[in-house]
Amino acid sequence: MFFSHLPLGQKLELSPNHVHIWSKNLKSPPSEIEELSKILSSDEIDRAKKFHFERDKNRFIIARGTLRKILSCYLNIEPKKLQFTYSERGKPYLPDTSILFNLSHSQDLALYAITTVNLIGIDLEYIRPMNDAEALAKRFFTSQEYNLISQLPPQQQQEIFFKIWTCKEAYLKATGDGLAGGLEKVEVCLKPEQPIQFISINGDFQEASRWYLHQFIPESNYIAAVVVAGINQNLSFWQTIELGIEAMFKDCTRRWI
Repeated sequence: MFFSHLPLGQKLELSPNHVHIWSKNLKSPPSEIEELSKILSSDEIDRAKKFHFERDKNRFIIARGTLRKILSCYLNIEPKKLQFTYSERGKPYLPDTSILFNLSHSQDLALYAITTVNLIGIDLEYIRPMNDAEALAKRFFTSQEYNLISQLPPQQQQEIFFKIWTCKEAYLKATGDGLAGGLEKVEVCLKPEQPIQFISINGDFQEASRWYLHQFIPESNYIAAVVVAGINQNLSFWQTIELGIEAMFKDCTRRWI
C-alpha cells in the first residue's frame, strides 16, 4: 500500500471516468470538531443542533466539514465558501461545476465518492447483528433476492442482506430518488467468485447495463457500494488524516466481493 501526502490546500484533478473514494474516521478530537464546525453553513449548523445525542451531532459536523474540505481541494475554493443546492429529495449538489459527489456514513466511518459529469451514489453500512434479515428482504427485495436469502443460515443472511442493500441504495442515491424510489425496483445478482452486478432496473435489463457498480470493504465489519452512470470507471481510494489528506491507492480487485 502506497501513501502519498497532500496538503489540504493543494488542488486535485479528476479525469473523465475516474472516481475518487474518500474515507474518514468519525472519531475526532474536540479540537477538530470545533475547527470543522467553523466552516459549516448556517443551515448545516441548524441541522447539527437538531440531533438529540452529542455523538450524532459530532458525527454530522465531522462528516459535513470533511466533505467541504475534500471538495475544496478539487475546486480551489475555501471550504466555507462552498454553497450547496439540494434536490427535491435532499441530495446535495454544487451548481456551476462539473464535480458530482455523494456521501454516506455509518457508525464511526464516512465515505465520499467524487467524480465528474456522471451521476454517482455511494452507500455504507455497518454490518450489525440482526435477526430480521429474512423478513426485511421479503418486504423490500425482489422475490429472487428474498428466495436467495431465505435459503441461507442466519449469519449468511445478514451478510448477503447488507451486500444487496448497499447496491440498491447506492443506485437510488445516484439517481437522487433515495429510498422512496423503491428498493424492489433494483435487482442485483450474486454469483460465487464474481463481483455483484445489477440484473434489471424497473424491469429493464438494458438500463441495468448502463450503470457501473463496485462493492468493497472499507474497513472490517463494514460493507459499501458505489454506483456511477456509465461503464469502465477507474477507482482510486483516498483517506483523510487529521492534519492533512493522505492518498491511499489500492488495486480495486483486492476489494471486490
